[in-house]
Amino acid sequence: MALSISSLVDRSHSAESAINKLVPARWYGRISAVSSSGAKILGLSKYLSLGDRITIHGRFGTVGISEVISVQGDTIYSMWFNNLDGLRTGTLAYAPFLDFAPSLAVSSEWLGRVIDPFGRPLDEGLPLSPNHAPLATRASPPGATRRARLGERICVGVRAIDLFATCRHGQRMGIFAGSGVGKSTLLAMLARNAACDVAVIALVGERGREVREFIEDELGTAGLARSIVVVATSDANALMRREAAYTAATVAEYFRDTGKNVLLIMDSVTRFCQALREIALSAGEPPAARGYPPTVFAELPRLLERAGPGPTGGASAGQITAFFTVLVEGDDHNEPVADSARALLDGHLVLDRRIAERGRFPAIDVLKSVSRAMAGCNALSDNQMTSDARQILATLVDIHDLLKLGAYRPGGDPAIDRAIMTAPRIEELLCQGRNERPDLQESFARLGAALK
Repeated sequence: MALSISSLVDRSHSAESAINKLVPARWYGRISAVSSSGAKILGLSKYLSLGDRITIHGRFGTVGISEVISVQGDTIYSMWFNNLDGLRTGTLAYAPFLDFAPSLAVSSEWLGRVIDPFGRPLDEGLPLSPNHAPLATRASPPGATRRARLGERICVGVRAIDLFATCRHGQRMGIFAGSGVGKSTLLAMLARNAACDVAVIALVGERGREVREFIEDELGTAGLARSIVVVATSDANALMRREAAYTAATVAEYFRDTGKNVLLIMDSVTRFCQALREIALSAGEPPAARGYPPTVFAELPRLLERAGPGPTGGASAGQITAFFTVLVEGDDHNEPVADSARALLDGHLVLDRRIAERGRFPAIDVLKSVSRAMAGCNALSDNQMTSDARQILATLVDIHDLLKLGAYRPGGDPAIDRAIMTAPRIEELLCQGRNERPDLQESFARLGAALK
């Protein structure tokens, strides 16, 4: 007897309801030892691998997620994503039967939102819909031979950068700075002013009280409207601080693959590496360069390479232009993280404390800042103007001590006389208010006028 359509629909609904009631199969293990950062687990080593997630229920009803960071024989060592009280030996730990890689359901509704590394809202907005195709947070960068080349030059809206370290779409720049030299203000200027479609901002290990100040005062309503801000504050566990960087890269890749020109700002790479160091040391890896285990310097290029031009072919023509901040401890620009990042990136900007103390902001030392793609994107006349301005500023630095001592007499050297007359005009041009938004062509026109 043939079944009616209504009967088939009823049966399908019944089957769907029965499937939804099924409890997903899981592997179970037990905690054998607990520490402040993680736990040793027995019974799961045959089924899980590095990076897999484990769920643990605490004694007081709390639920925590941990990640496998080491597998040694029959024992797994995992670290917490969140603080979990009430744990004791013998507590059950379980993982999904199916192997699901960490992923995020990114969509355009994330624009204007502040989220945590798991993609959960931290602002007062509506919950984000999970009904989108998940993207793996450990994605690989496009292959070297399949990757598009850098795009045309981009106006980032900061005269010191546009003139002396001109960038191209898809370029990756480092911002090297100590504390208290205007780094956050510079990042906000980039987020507001840069010629991009979407800005993705990762605040990795930022002080909690500064998050709202950055979003409300520095970024502002207009800047936030086209941005996604990923936050893991300094009190977050090492896995959360590390995951914030991966989440930001995943969000940027999503918009890149939709054809958008994306600006990725990460503050800071140093705190990302410090989180990696904490994880590696907890897993028993020996320290190497200044306490950083080798894993840190293997993982850093995997993150940085995810920024840049997208793959050739297909419908995508998007780019990820990235600015990564590097905190230089004691203003030492040759410490391991800074040295490694400088070698991996396509240029670097140096913020100088002495310039900040003189009251010139942004405090970019243009003589120490380099864009490796600058020569290929500017017109010959623009490059000549920049080179001329560099020579003038370098000449003034060379004779600074003579001028302070009063040992130089005007008319002794035409190049020095020109530097004394012209350098103040260039310095005035480099000084920019936080709410200024200069045009690229206008900036070069003003530089040309200053050199006359």
